[in-house]
Amino acid sequence: MEPRIQYAKTADGVSIAFWTLEEGQPLVQMPNLPFSHIQLEWQDPRSRASCERLAEKRKLVRYDGRGTGLSDREVTDFSLDTQMLDLEAVVDRLGLQGFALFAPANSGPAAIAYAAQHPERVSHLVLWCSWARASDWSHSPRLRALRGLVNRDWETYTETYAHVVVGWSAGAEAQQVAALMRESVTQAAMQAWAEAVPRFDVTDLLPQVRSPTLVLHRRQYHLLDVEVARGLASRIPDARLVLLEGESAAPWVGDEEAVASAIDEFLGEGEPAPAGAQPIAAGGLCTILFTDVEGSTALTQRLGDAKAREVLRNHERIVREALRAHGGAEVKAMGDGFMVSFSSATRALECAIAMQRAFAACNATPLRQAQDAHTEPVEVRIRIGLNAGEPVAEEEDLFGTAVIVAARVAAHAEGGEILASDVVRQLVAGKGFLFSDRGDVALRGFEDPVRLYEVRWEEGG
Repeated sequence: MEPRIQYAKTADGVSIAFWTLEEGQPLVQMPNLPFSHIQLEWQDPRSRASCERLAEKRKLVRYDGRGTGLSDREVTDFSLDTQMLDLEAVVDRLGLQGFALFAPANSGPAAIAYAAQHPERVSHLVLWCSWARASDWSHSPRLRALRGLVNRDWETYTETYAHVVVGWSAGAEAQQVAALMRESVTQAAMQAWAEAVPRFDVTDLLPQVRSPTLVLHRRQYHLLDVEVARGLASRIPDARLVLLEGESAAPWVGDEEAVASAIDEFLGEGEPAPAGAQPIAAGGLCTILFTDVEGSTALTQRLGDAKAREVLRNHERIVREALRAHGGAEVKAMGDGFMVSFSSATRALECAIAMQRAFAACNATPLRQAQDAHTEPVEVRIRIGLNAGEPVAEEEDLFGTAVIVAARVAAHAEGGEILASDVVRQLVAGKGFLFSDRGDVALRGFEDPVRLYEVRWEEGG
């Protein structure tokens, strides 16, 4: 069923058309100005499928910017301030206090400015084939050639631009996109947009973005060099860069599943724990698991902050996938490690083994930073330590002796090892786990030594 078109009124009196799809945590997708038409895009099978895919796990919000699509057309001001007014009108109309923001291509500058000004509202920021200043892309020879067509031949301009955006190999698909462009905006509005763009520059705001940010880019996209994406990721604090293969700036052309999966993974990190995870119980017996990346400080010094952070994000993804599969409750992440609780010692050990096997498989074909073939391979080895007891639960955190012992046990492990206290070993007796006795070990802060056991996790080990 086609989503119902609704309208929101901006502070300066412009009507903005929008629709919503499904329910859940909201993801607001900004229009790729100046070409946007939410009704016609929905009627295109591939564009619709892309929207439905994004809405599988959340509420998707789509709107037409002023001067385009079903929104008011009688406007000529396409400044960044007015673009932010359009966004604000829609989220206020829906009563959204917090939301993830998806900014494709030309909406990037407005999204960056809004996120910098409203960190309390933007939970996550996704930048797709985007940029921060006009000079990042205006030097493109193809774009300079296209500019001359805007005033002279509107149909030729849209046909050519469609091939640049969708890909030169596209045939009927590019023609459909060109027709959509002509329906989305008038030639006069396009000219007004072209005059406004050279003034767009939000590079000074990049360090002020506090929302977790995902920078997605296709390597072979003709209008925007991949170095622009790297520049965004390096200037936004704690941003993640994911480079995908392909030449199209349309997310639904090429490997669209890779785009959706990257967004799902990124947004999923901020969502509540899955149904399989047990909540922290006050005073109940639970197994505490700590992870820690071996040599994380040296890794940062060797790779630099931005690239080391990307490696650590891959570590976070692997750990969280294992937690979801084995019902672990993430208590907190600590940059290069996690503290996790399990209601079952068996599931805790199964999860620890799954983590180590996943990292071993990843290291067998080493992660290349930013997927760049010219960057040295990086291996990630983690230490894991487990203990069981009855910790104190307070404000979604765990405290007490059982927790401290688990952390100390993890500190004694080497990269690629799983160490467990004798308490954990006894709880899983008869469950088929293989242990190697490491003897009594003095733990910092404890008078009595603790018996530790190495969990054998390697196939055939």
